Amino acid sequence: MDLSHILYAYAEDRSQYFNAIAPPIMQTSNFAFRKVEDMSRAFEDEMSGYLYSRGINPTVDILRKKLAALDGAEDALVFNSGAAAIFASVLANVKSGDHILSVDNPYTWAKKMFDIILPRFGVKTTYIDGRSVENFRDAIRPNTALIYLESPNSWDYAMQDLEGLAALVKSINATRASSPAVDKPSPQIITICDNSYCTPLYLQPVRLGIDISLQSATKYIGGHSDVVAGVISGSHAMMKKIFDSEYLNIGSGIQPFNAWLLIRGLRTLPMRLQQISATTRTVIDFLKGHPKVEELLFPLDPSFPQFELARKQLSGACGLLTIVYRTEERAEIVRFCESLKHIMMAVSWGGHESLVIPRCAGIKPELFDATVREHRMVRLYIGLETADYLIEDLRQALE
Repeated sequence: MDLSHILYAYAEDRSQYFNAIAPPIMQTSNFAFRKVEDMSRAFEDEMSGYLYSRGINPTVDILRKKLAALDGAEDALVFNSGAAAIFASVLANVKSGDHILSVDNPYTWAKKMFDIILPRFGVKTTYIDGRSVENFRDAIRPNTALIYLESPNSWDYAMQDLEGLAALVKSINATRASSPAVDKPSPQIITICDNSYCTPLYLQPVRLGIDISLQSATKYIGGHSDVVAGVISGSHAMMKKIFDSEYLNIGSGIQPFNAWLLIRGLRTLPMRLQQISATTRTVIDFLKGHPKVEELLFPLDPSFPQFELARKQLSGACGLLTIVYRTEERAEIVRFCESLKHIMMAVSWGGHESLVIPRCAGIKPELFDATVREHRMVRLYIGLETADYLIEDLRQALE
């Protein structure tokens, strides 16, 4: 499907709302029926129609269909945060006694789910270096039910070979299906990939064989730092499974107004990513030549350790990059970040504004160790400002 069609026309039936160019915000809690039979059908399959806005809402429906099409997936669900999307998609696919295999250092709220919540229900997680498919092969157990991925992640941008891993899981699942254990059958392994770094414009995990693609729509999809949301996409059967249980039970579906903001964000997504990517390249050229920058991490820079995989798997890399600051003092990193005049210090990324976050902000000062490379990392997000504007700010703060 053509990208322009998805962004500007798909799933929009303007004849249903007075030929308005922008779809309306259906700010309603529920929907009326004239016939009992129609209401009965809605009770039987809430995903197929409009019953109650905790489930399906017309404004949310437009967004859901667009996001699925962007991901090359059959269907999608939209949540009120990325954390809610992670929680529902994982919880729907594990049970007591199952094992999860996760990449090292996943997103904070994914890790808290794996380490704090799921162990209370008999689900254990193993963390591995996901940069090698062989590492996954070696770590999969008979009770492994889910593999959780981030490619790239949001600090050092470690990647997984999604196509190679999907082929491995497909092979293991086929073997398990053809010769199930008599006493305790092994589960079919489900793969989930957090694609928040790239957006579906630059990476489509579902097309590479991953079961569920997940992203924080707060970031590039929204694009204006004014809405929090998450999205998962995959087969219709998988989305229906999650919708009928975790999605409705948790009550974490996105509200109509926020869905409308995301539809608005989608209209300018390609242009924003193009501008951000171009500016990022110019900023990288400046930073790589500065004596205070010991190392620069960006997936599509030739110096990146997994550059060949990135070039094969990604069609773009947007505006998130990390520098390793050359210093022996935490105070110097603090001074750099606090000296920036235009680049704001904040979490997240994907909006119009450029941001900075030092890794040491999450490390107690007495535990800071300059010999640990990670402690000296500073993450930058490049927004929609001009390159000269940002470079001058970085120059004065570095000096």
